[in-house]
Formats: sequence, C-alpha cells, structure tokens
Amino acid sequence: MEEQIAQNCEQSLSVSVSKRHSLRALSSIRSLINNPNTSNSTLSSLLETLTRSLQLTDSDSLTRHHELTLLAGLSLRHPHFSPLISNSLRSNSLLFSSCSPRLAAAAAFAVISDHTVDDRFFVSLCFASSVSVRLWLLRNAERFNVRPHLLFTVCLGLTKDPYPYVREAALNGLVCLLKHVVFEDVDLIQGCCCRAVELLRDHEDCVRCAAVRVVSEWGKMLIACIDEKNRIDCSDVVFIQLCSMIRDMRMEVRVEAFNALGKVGMISEIVLLQTLSKKVLGATKEKKFHSLGAAECFEISASAAAGTFVHGFEDEFYEVRKSACSSLGSLVILSEKFAGEALNLLVDMLNDDSVTVRLQALETMHIMVTCEHLNLEDKHMHMFLGTLVDNCELVRCAARKILKLLKTPKLEFFRLFIDGLLENLKIYPQDEADVFSVLFFIGRSHGNFAACIIKEVCHKIEPDSDDKLGFDNARVAAFLVLAISVPLSCEQNVRSIPPQIFSYAVTLLGRISYALSDVMNQHSLLAYLSLCSRLSNFSEANFKGEDAPLHEAKSDDPNCPTEVSIGADIRMQKSGDEASKSRSWIHGKLKETVTSRCQLEEEDEIWKALNLVLAKVRNVWSLVQSGFSKEALRILRACKEEVLTFKAESRGFDGALLFSLQYFKVLKLLTKVWEQFVPAKNIHHYEQGELEFLLGKLDRRLRELGCRFLGLSKEEELHVLELMLVSCLLRLSKFEICFYYTTMRNLSSTISHLEFLHQQGSTEPSNFVTAVKKSLFEINISTSHTSYRPFLFNQLLNSFSLSQLVFHGRLEQVHAELGVPDNSSENPVIFVSGLPVSIPFEITLYNISSVNRLWLRMTMSDETTQFVFLDSNLLGGCKDAKKFTYVAPFYRTPKAASFTLRVCIGMECLFEDVHSVKGNGGPKRALAYLCNEKEVYFSRVSRG
Repeated sequence: MEEQIAQNCEQSLSVSVSKRHSLRALSSIRSLINNPNTSNSTLSSLLETLTRSLQLTDSDSLTRHHELTLLAGLSLRHPHFSPLISNSLRSNSLLFSSCSPRLAAAAAFAVISDHTVDDRFFVSLCFASSVSVRLWLLRNAERFNVRPHLLFTVCLGLTKDPYPYVREAALNGLVCLLKHVVFEDVDLIQGCCCRAVELLRDHEDCVRCAAVRVVSEWGKMLIACIDEKNRIDCSDVVFIQLCSMIRDMRMEVRVEAFNALGKVGMISEIVLLQTLSKKVLGATKEKKFHSLGAAECFEISASAAAGTFVHGFEDEFYEVRKSACSSLGSLVILSEKFAGEALNLLVDMLNDDSVTVRLQALETMHIMVTCEHLNLEDKHMHMFLGTLVDNCELVRCAARKILKLLKTPKLEFFRLFIDGLLENLKIYPQDEADVFSVLFFIGRSHGNFAACIIKEVCHKIEPDSDDKLGFDNARVAAFLVLAISVPLSCEQNVRSIPPQIFSYAVTLLGRISYALSDVMNQHSLLAYLSLCSRLSNFSEANFKGEDAPLHEAKSDDPNCPTEVSIGADIRMQKSGDEASKSRSWIHGKLKETVTSRCQLEEEDEIWKALNLVLAKVRNVWSLVQSGFSKEALRILRACKEEVLTFKAESRGFDGALLFSLQYFKVLKLLTKVWEQFVPAKNIHHYEQGELEFLLGKLDRRLRELGCRFLGLSKEEELHVLELMLVSCLLRLSKFEICFYYTTMRNLSSTISHLEFLHQQGSTEPSNFVTAVKKSLFEINISTSHTSYRPFLFNQLLNSFSLSQLVFHGRLEQVHAELGVPDNSSENPVIFVSGLPVSIPFEITLYNISSVNRLWLRMTMSDETTQFVFLDSNLLGGCKDAKKFTYVAPFYRTPKAASFTLRVCIGMECLFEDVHSVKGNGGPKRALAYLCNEKEVYFSRVSRG
C-alpha cells in the first residue's frame, strides 16, 4: 500500500499538475514520513522524489517550501537520511540564492537539521550571496556548535553588511554570545565596543537599538575586565556614551538607551548629578574621558550627560518616561545625594497622564525608601499625597506601600500622612482594609506622634450628647486602629492611650482583624485589646516603681529584642489576697503581651529571610540560561536547605514554606530540561522518553503550585502561569514530543488566563507574555504540521527571564489524607471476579471548599484506571479540615486470584481548559493530586 502511495506521489510531482494536486501529494508524503512503520525503501524513494522535484525549474516557491519542510522532517525523524539530505541540498545553489526569504530559510533548516554543520560550511553560508540565508543563520546561530571566537568574528564582520536587518542580527548575535562565553581579552572587547559606538550613528533605527544593547552588555564586560584603578572612569565612559542616545529621533532607541543606563552599575556621583541638570555643572566642565570610539585621541566630556533624566521625564512618549523612571530606580541606590536631587524630578511624574508612568515612579520611590534614601520635603508632599486619591487602585496601593516603610521626624508631616490616608478612605471606601493596615504600621513606628494625634481627637471618638457611638464612621474606625498600634511602639506605653479606646475597638473587631490579618489573627487581636483596656485602668499611683514604665520592662525570653522585666521592678500595693492575685494576673498578661510582640517581630524576620532566599533563586536563572546547570542546581539545593531551617522555628508559615519547596522542585526540573536547549554547554543528553518524562513531571508540579495553595496573590498567580507558558514552549521546541495541537491549546488557554488576571488587576503583561501573545496571532492552530516552527518557539524561550517571587501574605495548602482501615496484604478486601467491589475509605480533607471538584483515581497494575467523583454535598463548606468515611465502588474487578489498586485523591485545576483531558466519565480537566498513592489489596473469595 505504501509503495503505491509513493508511486502516485512521484507521478504527481514529476509532471506539471495543478497546485492542489501537488499539495495533496505532499500531504501524503508527510503521512508516510510521520508513520513509524514506513519501510526504509519507501523513505528512500520519497527522498529521491522530493530531491528531483526541487530541481524542477517550473516549481512555484510555495511548493518548494513545503518540500524543504518535508525534507527537514524526514531528517529529524530518520537521522540516518540526514547526510544524504544535506549533501543533496548543499549542491543546489539555487535554493540559497533564492529571492524568497521563507524558501531560503527552509533550505537552510533542512541542511542543518542533522546538526553536522562544520565551521567552514557555516561561514560559507554566512557570506553567501543570499541575504535571507545570512539573516536566518545569524538569528539561529545558537543552534550550531560553532566555535565562539569564530562566531564572534562572523558577527563582527557582518555588522558592516549593507543590509540593515543583517547588521541588526549581527549585533544581537554579539549580545547573545555573552550569555554563553566569557571573554577576557580587553583589546577584543574594546574592538567590539568601538564598532558598536560607530553604529550608534547608523541611519536605521533597528541597528541603533541593537548597537545600544551591545554598548551596554559589552561595556559591562569591559568594566569587569579592566584594572581596578580605571574601572570607575571606564564605567563613566560607557554611561556617558549611552546618555548621548537619549536625544535620538526614534522612541524605541530612547527607550533602549534608558533601559541600558540602569544596567551600567557603578558611576561617579558627579556624573550622576549632571544627568539631573541641563546646566553644565562646574565639576563636570573640565572632566574629560577617552571615548570608546575608533579614534583613540577622541575625547568625550562628562557634560554630555547633562539633563539626561530631565529630557527623559519631558519626553512625549510614555514608554520613554516609564523607562527613565525605571532606570532611575537602579541608580538611586548608589548615592543618597543623587536620590535627593532626583526626587525633585520624580515627584512630577506622579501627576503623569499615564498610569504605567505613575506606577513606575512610585516603584522607584519604594526603592528609595527601602535603601533609606527617600527624604520627603514640604515641596514634595502635595504631589506624593495626591497619589493616595488617584483614580487607579494600583497607584493608591503603591503609595500606601511607601507610607508603610516611611519614617519622618516631623509631626506636621505625620499629620499630613494621616490626613491623606483619611481622605483616601473617604473617597474610596473599598480601600479600608489596606488603609487600616498602613495606619497600624505607621502608628507603631511613630508612637509619640500617634499618641499626640489620639489625644487631640479623643473627643471625636467618645459618644455624643445622645450617648450614641459613631463607630459606623470610617474616620472614627481609622483613629481607633491608629490608637491601638501605639502600645506596640517602643516610644510609648499602654497608659498613653485612654482605656476606653481599646474597649471601643473591640466593637470593630471583625473589620480591624481583617485589615491586620498579616499581623495577627482575630483571637490574638481580641486578647491584645482586652489586655490593653485592663492595663490602662491602673494609674501611675498603682505602681511603686514609677521609673519603670511598661515598655521599659525586660522579658524572660532571651530572643526577644524588647526589654521587659517582670517581677521585682513592678510592685503593686498589697491589700491581702486580692492584691496578690491581681499582681500575678498582670505579670502573666505582661509576659503574654511581650511574647506576642516578639512573635510578630520574629515573623517579620522570617518573611524577610524567605523573600531574600527567593531573590537568590532569581539570580540563579542567568546561570541556567548560560548552560551552567550544575552550578544552578547546587545553589537551588542550598536555598532548599536554608528554607528547611525555617520549618522548626516558624509557626503559621507552613503554607509558604511548602510552596517554596515545591517552587524549588519546579526550578530544578526546569533547569534539567533547559540543558537540552543550550547545546554549547550541554551537560547531560536525555533520550526522548526521559525528556518527555521530565516535562510531564514539570507540568504536574506546576499544576500543584497553581491549584494546591490558597491565598495566592495576583503576582504569585501570574508568576506560576508564566512558568506554565515556558513549559508549553519547551514542548513545542522539540518536534518529537511537542503534541502540537494539545500543547498549542494549553498555550492559548494559559495566555487567556494571564490576560484575565492582568485586566482584573489593571497591570501590564511582561515582555515575555506580550511576545508569546503576539506570536499566537501568527500561528494558525488548525493548519498541518508543515507550519510547525520550532525556531519561533526557541526565540520566545530566549525572551523569558525569571522574575522575583515575593510572598505577600500567608498561604494555606490544600491536601488530603486517605486510608483504608484494616487493609493490608495479609488482610485484603474480598471480591468476586466480574462484580463490583466496595472499598471503605477514611478521608480527611484540609482547606477544601464546595467549589472544588474532587476525584478518586483508582489504577490497577495494568494501568486500567477508574475515576469516582466525590460529591460536593459531602464536603460542605469546610475551610480547615473535614473527616468522613466514603464507600467507593470499583467495577473492573479482574479474573485473578488477587490484585492491588493504587488510589489517590485529585482535584480538577479550574484554570485548565475544559476537556483538556479525555473524559470517559472522569474529570474534564487535568488533576492536581492532594495525597500520595495508597495501595489497597484485594483477594478473590474462595469457593466453599
């Protein structure tokens, strides 16, 4: 049969027929190539047919493209034909001189699909007459094991190509080269920088953009290689050279220039200050440097950086203004003086028309306050506090984050902060929880100021003339939150606040505890308010030791930083047994208060330590992309061990710690898979089955991250979904395991979910997500495999960069426990072959809601699987734990003396596409498993 099909195809392609008949014949050839049972003789015949058809001069370019794609597929699926295919196509010069870029690229792909291209042939193709081939080879240079220095020479030479897109691709190739190779020859690096500086004046926009990237990346390499005494000057030269591009006519070039400025690193303070003033400063007038350009005698003045950020903030395009704010955020940590001067310009960006610019400006201010370089003055207050009533929720939230960390030595500034938060609460009541949280934090860090404010507004909190309390007033509730934070400050004690204030706060327990959920739970808050209201009733006269107020006492806990001494320093007037009991009660409550405060401080430290570990993980990704997998895995193991040390000392952090450990497992799997896409430093080559197993395991781990944890913030969900995108692209980059249609459907579904979350949070997607989304429009999912474009997916993977994962609150893990009472290999369940058997399960579910769809999966040794749905009516609306007995039937009892079932509980991933798995009466979506598999033993009933 296959010989007959091959003969029909040969006849169709050897004579002049309609395009429709040609494409039908090619479709038949594709089926034979993809069929693993096709004989070698038939494949050889098909190879001859395709080669002969390519030599026909009357073939149209579309037919040739399909033929070349089929040859590439034949080479991939049947590697023993690769040398024949390569030799045949290399001899056909017409293909590589074709004016069709698509055809030339397809020919190049077919030639190199066997990965046996030597350096000589690669260079001959790069300098061939076909522009399309040169362009394609430069864009896909990472696929070949070409010697790095040879690739450097080729790329550097092609920067003088007459065609702009070739020059751009050559410059991008120089940047990509640094991801895999470390150059130590200073002259070589200077030569590359010199050529890039020349191309900063190129007529084409795309070339100038690429040249900026080369100056930035190779400039950093030059700074690292040069001797230490000249390092600052070299850094200044690179920085000033990039500053010269911020006045470029094209918006894209200016954005690229500002992005590059934030990556330079160390810059002298005088050059930084010059970027904030259009007027040339006296100290920079005479400061000259040797340029990176070709002429060694050419000098560049520090005054060339004059007004760099002024021009950036005044730019007509919001993309440039946003990039300028982002770049400034990387530089303000270098100098406190520079940060102070930059703030004068930055606050004007808080009134920008673009939401993204305002958000980026606030992000830069957040960096300033984190490194203690944010010094707000009177002239800044109006613009900054105006962001608290911005019409964008994200802007208001970003401003409140800054206030949480901000400390001011001026009472009038503190009043303005409080007034701004109250105005925020008045205009946007939906922000109440976050506003209360900020009031609590700033009250705790400014105890004296907060106590002063409360004394002034005490009369507003008291009942009115009709003995009615205005606790439904949000303003009154805000003052109560501010008041209850004062005793936790080191500046004031509990007696500085009237006792009735704490009693009033109890009436708003639900609202306040919801706002302070990241600090304490409702039970702890109630105990704290009750304690403070009682302790405040004791006046100074009740204490003999008046010089030892509450906040100066010493704790019995050696780990507690707060000094509270309970015992001899506090002495009450003794009046029999009642006084003695009162004293004992106070001593105990004081210990509880101090311990609670210490626990809060310890929790803050643990959160900070955990986020610092996750910051290290982000830096590991550059090693993975460069092919240093062993080093990356070693760092991941160290991070895992560091997180495990938290487990013994942390209470209430189990969810976050388990999430972190699962996250490390995902990155470990991702690192192992990524090895296959860095051929220059490939450490271990996995067989097709092994790679598919790793990708399957990676998908399961990612589903568990996305489904099995409650309390994930939008940022954390987006982070997990981006990793799911990477997993899909990794599959699509390997022809043998891509499962094209299924993976493309999963990719599209994940993109849709990302779009929904971005729209819901009014945030912009990352460059990686934007690139993937744009590429989906270029791919028609319903077309045949001849449209399969693995290089496109490889390019998308190269645009991925791992963002930092930051925890924003507590997490709860969804999990289950499964057991069968009194079941073992010695005490099996009795069954009758061919009849259903009942299995009594004891199930405990943790943090499951009625929304979740749960399934029992039962699998026999022959991989026969049956699913049983767990009715949501049995689950109720439990949030913590629910234990129950469930009798599940198993219908497929075999004709055997005994058998074993592997049983586990799975939960449908609601973000997955419906029918993402074959139903057959089972789940419609992929499952995330909540427990380990449990073995259940069965024995056939013995005949009487």
